Amino acid sequence: MSQNFRIALRFLTAKKRAMLMSLSCIILGVGLFIVTQAATTGFQEFFIKTILGTNGAILIQDKVQATMRSIASGGYNSGYEIRQKEGQKYIEGIDYPEILTGGVKAFRNVSGVSAVLRETVTIHSSFREQTGQAYGILLADHLRVSSLGSQIVAGSIEDFRVQQAGALVGRVIADKLQLDPGDTFEIVDKNDVHHYRVSAIYQTGVNDIDSVRVYLKMDDARALFKKPTGATYLQVSLIERDRAREDAAEMTNSLGYRADAWQDREKSWLGVFKAFRVATAITVSVFTLIAGLAMFNTLAMIVLEKTKEIAILRSMGYTREDISTIFLWQAAIVLAIGTLVGCALGGIITYAVSQYPMPITGIFTSHKFLVQWSKWHYIEAVIISVLTVMVASLMPSRRAARLEPGDIIRGTAQ
Repeated sequence: MSQNFRIALRFLTAKKRAMLMSLSCIILGVGLFIVTQAATTGFQEFFIKTILGTNGAILIQDKVQATMRSIASGGYNSGYEIRQKEGQKYIEGIDYPEILTGGVKAFRNVSGVSAVLRETVTIHSSFREQTGQAYGILLADHLRVSSLGSQIVAGSIEDFRVQQAGALVGRVIADKLQLDPGDTFEIVDKNDVHHYRVSAIYQTGVNDIDSVRVYLKMDDARALFKKPTGATYLQVSLIERDRAREDAAEMTNSLGYRADAWQDREKSWLGVFKAFRVATAITVSVFTLIAGLAMFNTLAMIVLEKTKEIAILRSMGYTREDISTIFLWQAAIVLAIGTLVGCALGGIITYAVSQYPMPITGIFTSHKFLVQWSKWHYIEAVIISVLTVMVASLMPSRRAARLEPGDIIRGTAQ
């Protein structure tokens, strides 16, 4: 243990209460930062997993067609024209989904492709009716690109596989229409009424999805919509989800269909989560800022009260760097203890929050608080504390280093 460190420990005992205030603020700042970041990223990750498990990483829809305009060259009726590209036109739907599926599967990052036929319909039960959307799917393909199989909360996916005119109904729709597995209901599309039986009820946890979607087998959907061929879009799952934008751009250029990555489809919600995460980080960092201000004030008071000791140390041969190091050691000791205890406190509170039963409804549906464990939450908390406290400690330490023994004896030290 260095002599400078020993002296720093002795100086710390001179201002126990002030140091304890700085220490408690560091602990609270680090701990709350970890908890809030774990919670905000937990909800964001839940949202991303739900979207990927429901809508896929990429949606391929609408054929891209370049629009052209002709400009006569050489005068009117010259017979010579120049065609200039003016923009892009999107033709709704996919005419040959089987052929396009083969092209999509050629991309190395693709793990599954599912053709989907979708239309807005009216859903009737014995109690009420509501507007929804019917999705025609090939079950085996769709299970490869979604989490539908694990989202069943009542009934059985196998019943849907084998049942004639079976349907998968969202939890919110089932509650509104008072439907249970085995119940029958009607779907009306363009005045055509078709009867279906609830094979199972699913719940994604996102109300905007669970309140409108009804899944049908592709053949039943084609009969309902009177569309013997084609699809509305292809849903694509990826091995590496973060490469969705690059893969979508490549698919658009190669296949001639518009491909939308999940980051672009959900850009607004992802922006909300990012803003919320930054806002909570700034809010809880106030504790760390208070810790820095308290450390600045405490060290400044120690400099004023320990001028004689500083003069003695300088007379004994201690350099300005040594004096500055002694005061920085004091800040470092408090900072080290505060960050260690704060990280432990943050981990304990995060675990406690994740286990506490707290039903959440609204945008999400969850039975407990959602958190995500990440080492970066701890690293970011420590970095913020180190920067705040050590920067606040520089000025008092430099002031102590500038004191000269002669000035202190004469009483003219500044």
